[in-house]
Amino acid sequence: MKSVSLFILSCLLWLLLSGHFEVLMLALGLASVILTVFLSLRMNIVDHESYPINLTFKVLRFFIFLWREIILANIDVVVRILKPGKTISPRLANVPLPQKTDLGRVIYANAITLTPGTVSVQLDKETVAVHALAQETVDDLQTGRMAKMVPEEQKDIGK
Repeated sequence: MKSVSLFILSCLLWLLLSGHFEVLMLALGLASVILTVFLSLRMNIVDHESYPINLTFKVLRFFIFLWREIILANIDVVVRILKPGKTISPRLANVPLPQKTDLGRVIYANAITLTPGTVSVQLDKETVAVHALAQETVDDLQTGRMAKMVPEEQKDIGK
């Protein structure tokens, strides 16, 4: 199943990046994808940590959410710098981490850092220390709205 999802995602990525739809280019792209999947299976790099196909729509939804947050945070930082009424009051706060996996925690911390006006300073099992330009940003992170959007595969306790 992992090799089928790798094949489909590789084909889609090749089509997206190449933009060529001539028969020769499609045949060469298909050949390169088949070779890549074959070599990946032969090298035994397709394993249990491969991309879980069931998270595809959650990942797309997260990227759209993250882009929106980045744009809004950019506007907020520019307004805070240029408009005298908006204040910059730097804060360092611990934000709870509801993610169960290490990958989910890292994705969340990186999403915080990608958003202008915030930086993830320290990450542990239960919290992430965040430096923010304003208290409003910390309050927004404390609500957990961004944390709920982070896609992660549920980890079985028995594994």
